[in-house]
Amino acid sequence: MTATMFMRRCLELAEVAALAGDTAVGAVIVRGGEIVAEGVERTRAALDPSAHAEVEAIRQACQRLETLDLSGCSLYSTVEPCVLCGYAIRRTRIAHVVYGVPAGQAGACTSSYAILADRELEGWPQVPAITGGVLADECLAALRRTKELGRT
Repeated sequence: MTATMFMRRCLELAEVAALAGDTAVGAVIVRGGEIVAEGVERTRAALDPSAHAEVEAIRQACQRLETLDLSGCSLYSTVEPCVLCGYAIRRTRIAHVVYGVPAGQAGACTSSYAILADRELEGWPQVPAITGGVLADECLAALRRTKELGRT
């Protein structure tokens, strides 16, 4: 499968989140070309501010693979991971992060709090490879539909 195919699955998951009343964000974790975990934004549904799609996918991957070391994995998300998600990504040593659209001032890759790209954090695992802009127009359209419904 290609990055585009994995991102299309993220968009399907984002639609699930939106239909459930949450922000349209979906995430998958891939190892060896196969999806090993999926996450749907559930902060409102779970009344849990940490139930971001990326964190949900990371939790599922760690349990399924029975490890906290996801160094052989890539994470795909419709939106750039935020600082909260960035910590979980670095902590689990995910090797590659692929996202659709930037997250703005809370982004863990592109903001002034870019903990996913910061190579100077002492004692932190290696910085993952980062690829942005995959299916950006479709990811942005999903977020705009969420905003129209007042769910951001």
